[in-house]
Amino acid sequence: MNLEDLTQVSSWLTQDRIDAAIMVAVNVVAALVILLVAMAISAWAKRRIVALSNRYARLDDTLFGFLGNMVKYLILAIGVIFILNRFGIQTTSLAALVGAAGLAIGLALQGTLSNLAAGVMIILFRPFRQGDFIAAGSESGTVTEIQLFYTVLKTYDGIQIIVPNGDIWSKSIINYSANPTRMMDLTIGVAYDADLKKTQEVLERISLSDERALNDPAPTIRVKALGDSSVDFTFRVWANASDFWALQADYTRKIKEEFDANGIGIPFPTRTLEVVQVPKIETKAATAESGAA
Repeated sequence: MNLEDLTQVSSWLTQDRIDAAIMVAVNVVAALVILLVAMAISAWAKRRIVALSNRYARLDDTLFGFLGNMVKYLILAIGVIFILNRFGIQTTSLAALVGAAGLAIGLALQGTLSNLAAGVMIILFRPFRQGDFIAAGSESGTVTEIQLFYTVLKTYDGIQIIVPNGDIWSKSIINYSANPTRMMDLTIGVAYDADLKKTQEVLERISLSDERALNDPAPTIRVKALGDSSVDFTFRVWANASDFWALQADYTRKIKEEFDANGIGIPFPTRTLEVVQVPKIETKAATAESGAA
């Protein structure tokens, strides 16, 4: 490099340019430090929140996993804002740009965002949990997975159903597993010529014959209504939710067997038809023909 080149370089390296280069280098280093610190803090905060659900068995893992991710991304967003401010970028104008872009994206993805919002509400308010048997929308099954956009159900015959969270949250949710006990409510019809007192005694004996039936609340057996072809009894027994379906099937069979053994009839629906003889109406033409004959 000759003297002329050195002169050109020295003329280009002014104090202002040297200060600007040093400032850029300092800002880059500071940005890297801020980013690393934000990543470390966000990861630490997420681990601490998730650890709460691992420490206490009653806390829900899905909810705290969701909260941990929310806190993680919030800390990272704050770190990005600090980095942008470090480089002199006005975050207010950037926020306006992001808001306008978010509005356009929101209008284009209304259905998807409604599922996201419903997923957040489901995770926060917990109307059901994994392992619960629910009926939501037009589907029913055991909850196997809860995601932000959809919930996975498994039917009694092993079929997987993926239901959008918007369909679940916008309609009534029936959670069959929420309470530890359930009431079995059967309507038992007997013939009109049956002995109602004996029927009552047989049903009461059946209600107390299985140890899975709870004594508190006590079983309820009452005459419910006089039906078209039967006298209807209400048969209500409480049981643990885990025993409900098996006990209901066993009781239904036992009622039929005990009624047969005690001569209590279960009538079939019947109808009485009354045949009315309609008198024959003769027309004028038929009368004239018979007169001519």
